[in-house]
Amino acid sequence: MQRNLLFITAIVFLLEFYVYQAFKTAFHQPRMRTAYWAITIAVYAFFIFQVLNFSRTDRDTHRIHMLAIIFLAFMAPKIVAAIFLLIEDIVRVFQYFLQTSSMGRHLPERRQFLSYLGLGAAAVFSALILDGVVFGKYRHTVRRVKVKIKNLPESFRGYKILQISDVHSGSFFEPEKLQHAIDLINKQNADLVLFTGDMVNNHSEEFVPFVSLFKTIRAKDGKFSILGNHDYGSYVEWPSVNAKAYNLKNLIHLQHEAGFKMLMNEHVAITKNNENLFIIGVENWGAKPFPQYGDLDKATAGIPQKAAKILMSHDPTHFDYIVKNHPADISLTLSGHTHGMQFGIDMKKFRWSPVQFRYKKWADLYESSGKYLYVNRGFGVIGYPGRVGINPEITVFELS
Repeated sequence: MQRNLLFITAIVFLLEFYVYQAFKTAFHQPRMRTAYWAITIAVYAFFIFQVLNFSRTDRDTHRIHMLAIIFLAFMAPKIVAAIFLLIEDIVRVFQYFLQTSSMGRHLPERRQFLSYLGLGAAAVFSALILDGVVFGKYRHTVRRVKVKIKNLPESFRGYKILQISDVHSGSFFEPEKLQHAIDLINKQNADLVLFTGDMVNNHSEEFVPFVSLFKTIRAKDGKFSILGNHDYGSYVEWPSVNAKAYNLKNLIHLQHEAGFKMLMNEHVAITKNNENLFIIGVENWGAKPFPQYGDLDKATAGIPQKAAKILMSHDPTHFDYIVKNHPADISLTLSGHTHGMQFGIDMKKFRWSPVQFRYKKWADLYESSGKYLYVNRGFGVIGYPGRVGINPEITVFELS
């Protein structure tokens, strides 16, 4: 542990020294240099203080959010600046070994240009991170998807299902700021609303201020929900096993107050004109180390083989590991969990996020073995309290 700490400290000092060279090259005034170090030392002192006072029993997520913001808006941009300086140093090394005419020659104009370029790129990165915190997490976007469901009864042609996922209510401190998103949900006039897990970060009480708001979500045929990995409260310490069990029981109760029926390895039939559409909900099942409480056999027991089925399963890895080859023959699985890492590029013909190195299926609609998986980008945030490039999502499916 001490070796790791010393190693990290050494890397941070090297990075700071390296970036300071760019700052010194770009700004010659002694006052600017003094201000740079004063701010840097103050920020690191505050960061270390917050880390040392962190506790897994802490129910307030402000500290985690602050640490994430400091790292992403203050520390990470310096890595961006360092890359530009590294380009200059690599060029000089190549010139030295190739013994070109410019061997060993210092070019202050080029160094200054790259210093300005690096610091500018770092500033833009910081601005994007801060914009994501202040505005990005509230840029809820409606995505419309038409999907074919095997054996869909005629009564359900054109049926509208609205999906939200990963609210993480404990990451929002002003419920009224989500009113626009709730209004956007109701504007869709959905037949059914499905929530695919992670209503809280860890504690059921996080959802208390949001119950009345989510109660106003309207759906003609009801609202259903499932549990996500965070809903079990497994990432914090509890005074007893009973306290943890009560937390889960209370979360289910609070969602019931908000009008959501929790499906825990079970299913319901939505009936129209004596025809059925089966909605299946499983507890969280994810690739290790995530919990695997989902029981698809239990959840689908009693459903006719040729019936139209839609599955709610929080973690998209469940689809490839079990769902797509399961004898229940489920046409569409709705998941969340990834958040699109809340950072990336999300365009119609190009999509990228660091999360794709962990999850092959991380956003939008996928088809495999004749079955469909849709991965919702999430409604809320966790850890970093913002979104850059990956907007929070409300998905509306039209069945055919």
